Amino acid sequence: MKTMVEALEGNKVKLSVEVDQIEFETALEAAFRKMSREVRIPGFRPGKVPRRVLEARIGKAAARQEALRDALPEYYAQAVREQDVDAIAPPEIDITSEGEEGPLTFDAVVEVRPTVAIPGYGGLQVTIPRLEVTEEDVEAQVARLRDTFAELKETTRPAQTSDHVTIDISGTRGGEKVEEASTEDFLYEVGSGSFLPELDDQLRGAKVGDILTFDGPAEEGAETISFRVLVKDIKEKVLPELNDEWASEASEFATLDELRADLRKRLEVVRRVQGRMALREAALAALVELVAEDAPDPLVNAEMERQLHDLGHRLESQGANIGQYLAATGQDQETFVAELRERALRSVKADLGLRALADAESLEVEDSDIQEELAGMAERYNTSAADLAHQLEDADQMASLRSDLRKGKALNWLIGHVEAVDEEGRAVDLSLLEEPPADLATGEADAQDQEAEETAEVPT
Repeated sequence: MKTMVEALEGNKVKLSVEVDQIEFETALEAAFRKMSREVRIPGFRPGKVPRRVLEARIGKAAARQEALRDALPEYYAQAVREQDVDAIAPPEIDITSEGEEGPLTFDAVVEVRPTVAIPGYGGLQVTIPRLEVTEEDVEAQVARLRDTFAELKETTRPAQTSDHVTIDISGTRGGEKVEEASTEDFLYEVGSGSFLPELDDQLRGAKVGDILTFDGPAEEGAETISFRVLVKDIKEKVLPELNDEWASEASEFATLDELRADLRKRLEVVRRVQGRMALREAALAALVELVAEDAPDPLVNAEMERQLHDLGHRLESQGANIGQYLAATGQDQETFVAELRERALRSVKADLGLRALADAESLEVEDSDIQEELAGMAERYNTSAADLAHQLEDADQMASLRSDLRKGKALNWLIGHVEAVDEEGRAVDLSLLEEPPADLATGEADAQDQEAEETAEVPT
């Protein structure tokens, strides 16, 4: 088979293919065998009709058309592989050979993945959260832990922020009670904002026995709900004394200093994980901004389908569906599709940008890279690297794996060459993102797992 490729306008190429008569004869013979099983001719059993009889009965043209239908997809796929055409959409095929004899020739016009420009990719600056853990950060963690051991003690003074009050709430609309806005003996933390901001404003300074009245925010097209609140009890938080005794009760450590040291270590692990993710996302976002070309619709639509499939799979694992997801997140279908398309657009531009960077920096994937990746995948899927390689080759996915590894190298190059600053514009010490000491490795793995679970969680 002979193939030739020609670049066309509009990010398309034309593949010209010629299959000689001897090669096409194999497809013709397969077509005649297939027709022999399907055509009923008196005197012959199905599948036993000789080719010369079929040719006389239905003609070579019909057999040639049958062979084309069956063999053309493989001829096209072979031509794409030979010419290394990165097709992103179905082809428009025009059969150019005529007659019942001779070679098969056809042209295939297809849209290909574009090559984009990424000017200035070597001097990008990104902003990420600071990585250093301060004494204030540690003390904030101590305070949160200490707060969980607080006791509630009745007080006769007026209520203030952080107090817990027991209240009866009655909501009415047009003189009629609103059940979902009414409750009794409700324990509420002043300042939490978990009910209505107006409630917090009313409770600050209130005393036991006070009756508070106020209107909630007006809802569009509905009458305002009026609230009546009875303050029945006020309790203040009494925090435990900050000392070694409390530290030993609240943790496995004997002293407060040991507890603080452990909290610092844990915070450093979390900051490292968050910093790596933030640096990656910021670098990719900066690269996407460099891609001025429009992303081709076939790529965007395919990415939308992939993301929708992934979301549906995660929802299914949680016993939910897309409709329930939309209801839980308060989105309508139009907004959801628009946001899905925007995410897909960014993903496609990131893909194109990384490919362009790999080309610009001549980043290539070695056989050793493939073998290392296969070994890791095989361990995860409890199979052998050789079997996995055969599976990928049979599914024609080895090129995709090589492409993903090449983009991974491009991303690593990008991350290693961006300038990172914090929110205040100060340079971030990226050495803090290097591999952790052995005693922190386990904690970092746990933090990464937790981060992944939180990222994958879908509200239902």
